[in-house]
Amino acid sequence: MPHSSDSSDSSSFSQSPPPSKQDSSDDVRKVQRREKNRIAAQKSRLRQTQKADTLHLESEDLERQNAALRREIKQLTEEMKHFTSMLNSHEPLCSILTSPPPPPEVLYATHSFHQPHISSPRFQH
Repeated sequence: MPHSSDSSDSSSFSQSPPPSKQDSSDDVRKVQRREKNRIAAQKSRLRQTQKADTLHLESEDLERQNAALRREIKQLTEEMKHFTSMLNSHEPLCSILTSPPPPPEVLYATHSFHQPHISSPRFQH
């Protein structure tokens, strides 16, 4: 007596027909696809981790640079305060600031400007 596919019969169990060549190749493809997907997911997670590590290192480096720049700003601000104080204490005593400016020819007379050498015969008149 053939087995029926009636689900009410508890003694019977569903039997699938013997695997055909098509079913077996589909199973192989499915396993290969799953393996390929697993490897791709693994690589993706690795890239994400590497990117996060790189960003973390870059962040730490920028924090160090920021701290160094803040220290430099503080040092330069202190230096500026010092020089401003020195200038303020010097201004009332400065004879240059209290005297009238010298005429322009006096300012330029101290500078030596390059004069072309006129020993060449073609420059002589």
